[in-house]
Amino acid sequence: MDFTNLKDLYDRLTPALKSKKEELIRLDCDYITELDIWNYLKDKKWKNSYNLLLYQMVDDILNVENIVIMDYYKNKKSE
Repeated sequence: MDFTNLKDLYDRLTPALKSKKEELIRLDCDYITELDIWNYLKDKKWKNSYNLLLYQMVDDILNVENIVIMDYYKNKKSE
């Protein structure tokens, strides 16, 4: 599946992002949004990656450590 822009890719990954957000809500991190999770992965994990497959991105979303996302969020908010 090819995506012509980031919005299409984001839309396709939304179910996985929502699932990760629900996991964070259970950890009392309800202030972190799907967009925060997306931005972390886009800026840090996928920045120098090429030809990622959709299933790899979903796996990254679901398996990224929650503390890493929380730290990224806190650092971005303090900038």
